[in-house]
Amino acid sequence: MRILSPPLAATMAGKLDAIRQLEADGFDGAYLPSVGHDAMTVLALAAGETSTIELGTYVIPTYTRHPVAMAQQALATNAAAGGRFTLGLGLSHEVVIRDSWGLDFSKVVRHMREYLEVLQPLMRGEQVDFEGEEFRVHSKLELPDCEAPSVIVAALGPQMLRVTGRLADGTALWLAGPKWIEDVVIPEMGGAARDAGKPEPRIIAGVPISITSDPDGARERIGRAYAMYNTLPSYQRVIQGSGADDPAGVSIVGSEEEVELELRRWRDIGVTDFYAAFEGANAEERQRTREFVAALAPSL
Repeated sequence: MRILSPPLAATMAGKLDAIRQLEADGFDGAYLPSVGHDAMTVLALAAGETSTIELGTYVIPTYTRHPVAMAQQALATNAAAGGRFTLGLGLSHEVVIRDSWGLDFSKVVRHMREYLEVLQPLMRGEQVDFEGEEFRVHSKLELPDCEAPSVIVAALGPQMLRVTGRLADGTALWLAGPKWIEDVVIPEMGGAARDAGKPEPRIIAGVPISITSDPDGARERIGRAYAMYNTLPSYQRVIQGSGADDPAGVSIVGSEEEVELELRRWRDIGVTDFYAAFEGANAEERQRTREFVAALAPSL
């Protein structure tokens, strides 16, 4: 199981420093959330300052960019990264897309299906003549120095997982515990991929993680810090389907031995990549968790 982590910082320079440090510490991937600076721009710059680490988005909302524009930027980013870039896409949420941005959010599965049906062949350099309900595209991108990046989708529910299995390379999960992954993600996405004659899809699973001597206090802090996810219906379903009441219930919290056992459990059920969101009561506790996970990674 590969270990990924977000290069969190407020400034552009800080994000680049964080990505360089993730590579130096031996992490497999730096996956940047779509908050603040444009993620693909940051990763294209980081590509010139790194050499081995995978660079990915976790994730970019599809509604902000037409698939032609998304394809152009993703291809350019992957070219800059020498093939190390992974494009992570997602729908975002109704409160953002409809209430904040004023866009229609009524046919989300159809939107993602058509988006991928346009995006993927465009990135392969194929002529696209697509007449759908969401998109009508007649276009081709001829970029001889660019290869198509891998595409993952933040798919949580069964319908979106089936679309992902058929049209993408894997899923980027957040706050989905082992029960949801085993009961829903693997059968739905894996089955769709097999039916489409594709390889087993990548399963990237992310939750807060903390090595601590005060697990109850850590869970209380995590519950407060991630309380907003309890207000989003898609996350409510996943958290409850994971057998938990809130984000703290799906987090990995405890001693070094407990955290290692839990990470190996996630690996054994089929998680291919773990997206580690390091938490702690202070910087020292977060660094302790980070160093332990980095040291453990080669054996996972």
